[in-house]
Amino acid sequence: MNPPKISVFEYDKMRIGDNPFFTKPIHQALEHLYFSSELKYFNLIPCGVQFREYVGVIQVNGIQIEILPKLDRYDSDKSKWRDILIGMLREVGLFRVSAPSFSSLTLRSNSILELYFELFIAEVDYLVRTGLIKQYRRQSQNQNSLKGSLDFPRHLTKNLVHQERFFTYSSIYDQDHLWHQILSQTIDLIRLLSQNSHIQNRIGALKLSFPEVSAQKISEHSFDSLVYSRKTEGYRTAMEIARLLLCNYHPDLKSGRNNVLALMFDMNMLWESFIYHSLRKQFIREGRAWVVSAQRSTAFWSSRACRTSLRPDILIETGKGSKFILDTKWKRPADNKPSSSDLQQLFAYSRFFDTNNTALVYPGSKKGFFRGDYAPIRGCDDKVSCSVINLEVEPQIREWQETISETITEWMKSV
Repeated sequence: MNPPKISVFEYDKMRIGDNPFFTKPIHQALEHLYFSSELKYFNLIPCGVQFREYVGVIQVNGIQIEILPKLDRYDSDKSKWRDILIGMLREVGLFRVSAPSFSSLTLRSNSILELYFELFIAEVDYLVRTGLIKQYRRQSQNQNSLKGSLDFPRHLTKNLVHQERFFTYSSIYDQDHLWHQILSQTIDLIRLLSQNSHIQNRIGALKLSFPEVSAQKISEHSFDSLVYSRKTEGYRTAMEIARLLLCNYHPDLKSGRNNVLALMFDMNMLWESFIYHSLRKQFIREGRAWVVSAQRSTAFWSSRACRTSLRPDILIETGKGSKFILDTKWKRPADNKPSSSDLQQLFAYSRFFDTNNTALVYPGSKKGFFRGDYAPIRGCDDKVSCSVINLEVEPQIREWQETISETITEWMKSV
């Protein structure tokens, strides 16, 4: 059985009663998430919420709320935008897959959350079949035989009247370590959250094959302490998904019924990252020796107390020394007219990066670009320009990436 799902678009409003699944308890759980989370994925409105620029999925008490990207208010094909979102997430590495596990992954689900569940199950199943790693760990225990090193202070404390016992500490080489403790807790979380019978069957079978490990409190610090090596590199994808699930899970400690899992992505950052990865990939395929950099910073202002920097979204450098700066914006401006603040930002980029090749990049219904000039500055003879590039959105990710590379390459040759 597939869980009930509510599909909306970014910036949509949803009130109690608009959907039979959006009930008062669900609204209260979202209110709790709003006040307990640093990131505000939506705004509160009377008896409802209004979503913001974040897309993804929020699961509350078995109800999935899917927030999809959207450019045109008349284009309400949710299946199309769901596929586009999943394709963008995969291209930027948020659906990282390794060849052995991905070959056995069944992408039958049309849910973003269930895709993460299935990918995690496939990754852990692959680890189990190829052999789970063992590591040394320290263990202290009170036992009837002297095995290991005697912990003399604790032995005196614990066994003053039990001379037949020994409190020892020793090194054990087994599978009960942090890597498997994280995976085990993620398996338990998926069993708790998923109502999909196919996923429940797969996670149940996986649990039987997974070793028993001790329960530990898993936090962001737990993932930061992991050190990847030749033996543990195969765990990377599973750990990234586990981090995404465990660190975005908000249990309802009061009633235990309205637990919330929020996997949300800033659409502006996703668009920027998608353009960056698409250009890098296409330039390599086309054999262009161009260097594409993301978030390259340069000093802008400083004082004794602090300093600030300029950081364009994407910087392209050709072998001939030319520089091209792209500033990505997901939301298209009204009448295709860029805002003054965006133009001012690009003007600063052109000055501090010593280039006249700057552009604002928007998604659009038609591809193309046009160029505009800044008003002349008194006492300065330099002519400064800025372009606006529209990239046509296509449902097939591979063709879309080719269009992006083609349009931006044409613009670079024209300036």
